[in-house]
Amino acid sequence: MNLALFDLDNTLLSGDSDFEWAQFLISKGVVDRELQEAKNIQFYEQYKAGTLDIYEFLNFQLAPLTRHSRTELDAWHSEYMERHILPIMGAEARDVVKQHLDNGDLCAIVTATNSFVTGPIARAFGIPHLIGTIAAVDPQTGAFSGAPRGTPAFREGKIERVEAWLESLGLCWASFEDSFFYSDSHNDLPLMGKVKTPVAVDPDDTLRQHSSEMGWIIISLR
Repeated sequence: MNLALFDLDNTLLSGDSDFEWAQFLISKGVVDRELQEAKNIQFYEQYKAGTLDIYEFLNFQLAPLTRHSRTELDAWHSEYMERHILPIMGAEARDVVKQHLDNGDLCAIVTATNSFVTGPIARAFGIPHLIGTIAAVDPQTGAFSGAPRGTPAFREGKIERVEAWLESLGLCWASFEDSFFYSDSHNDLPLMGKVKTPVAVDPDDTLRQHSSEMGWIIISLR
């Protein structure tokens, strides 16, 4: 059996699900456009530079979830999927996922984006497992608290979360004949270094250079 792990934003998707969720909320008048777009630019520049404080980012991105009921959020998410996500789920990405699923590989999306946003996207790709940042909820009401729970699935946190997931299945890295991780970002170099077959997908400049030096596979899904 092989293991196939996929980053989501700008890897399987030809865009960023967190950014698209923010744009959707702006279109609904739920958040302020000027503030949201300014903060998104700030965080994206930090992400590209490798200096992003994931907790600062998550506190900002999760805040809108606290102001609305789960019923309303779930209804919005269906509309968001139709308008913002399905158009950026390309055929090439679907094909790569299908190849691994048809091969019987254990497949999971591993993403820093929270699981509320990404859960339905994983299901739309047919990927049975999601390792995303967990948005904490009130156990009594089910409402989001605005904070992450546990370790965010970001940089080295992705390794921690993947290894905990594998352990819960009675597995470890050595359980697999081959292991893959598909990503576009140098922020994912820690996890890419753990698998046997790292695959750079439309990589940023830093990841492209590192992949070339290491002889890693470089592909495009656009």
